[in-house]
Amino acid sequence: MELKVDYELDTQGLRCPEPLMMLRNKVRSMTSGEIIRIVATDPSTAWDFENFCRFMNHEMVAKEEQETVLIYWIRKG
Repeated sequence: MELKVDYELDTQGLRCPEPLMMLRNKVRSMTSGEIIRIVATDPSTAWDFENFCRFMNHEMVAKEEQETVLIYWIRKG
């Protein structure tokens, strides 16, 4: 996926709720319109990140699964 990424967050090996909390903390310091790319291995991030975007008015730009690794691109609303 070719997107201009402003920030990267690696949460591989971490379990719920750590990936969500790390994402939440990072997004707070971002400017509206910036994109963060998150790499995760916890399957619950699919549900957590979708809900986070919906409730906080951010955009899930893309998501990808590569074997056991999940990759998300989120644009801050």
